[in-house]
Amino acid sequence: MSEINRATAREIAHKHLDSGDPLGWFEDLYLQANGDPSIVPWADLTPNPNLIDWLNQRGETAGRAIKVGSGLGDDAEELTRRGYETTAFDISESAIAWSRRRFPQSSVLYMVGDLFSAPRKWEAGFDLVVESYTLQVLPPTLRAQAVRCIASFVAPGGTLLVIARGREPSEPQGKMPWPLTREEMSLFETQGLREVSFDDYMDIEEPPVRRFRATYQREK
Repeated sequence: MSEINRATAREIAHKHLDSGDPLGWFEDLYLQANGDPSIVPWADLTPNPNLIDWLNQRGETAGRAIKVGSGLGDDAEELTRRGYETTAFDISESAIAWSRRRFPQSSVLYMVGDLFSAPRKWEAGFDLVVESYTLQVLPPTLRAQAVRCIASFVAPGGTLLVIARGREPSEPQGKMPWPLTREEMSLFETQGLREVSFDDYMDIEEPPVRRFRATYQREK
């Protein structure tokens, strides 16, 4: 993605943040993209390689999965291809409509949904919860609440996978996306989840980006 297009996304985000609407910019971004995925920072039109690597290591693929902030649907489609019964939601109606157009024969249940007011039937409803790149585009003031909502989807015995940009607490918060600290990631452990693995690494982007990839589990 070019820096020009990344700057456009940041401009849209900050316009909404400055007006006290921290979530409205997602729909605005997809509307302005108007079918051009290069405008959307996370829309690579291919499954997240950090997710692919994790799934390859995990091996087992069974049960119900949910993709938080599903974007244009590539990760959700990959989960289904691996054998999961997949629900995918995004706050942007335009993103969900775009996903359905891209995958008209898909068995994924695509839904417009707000993480902070998710259906009650999702509570403890999924064997695998995948959160990648949503927390890092939420302002830090919303992260603790977002963590509670995401963790609530994990069924007894279920797994949560979180993938995000990472930084040290001493480093600047940066521009949108805002990298997470290890302390922020550890908030999931306050929600009845146990950390199973934590990877801190540089990914294969150009230039490389520091990533955190953590797996959490809820006891049966």
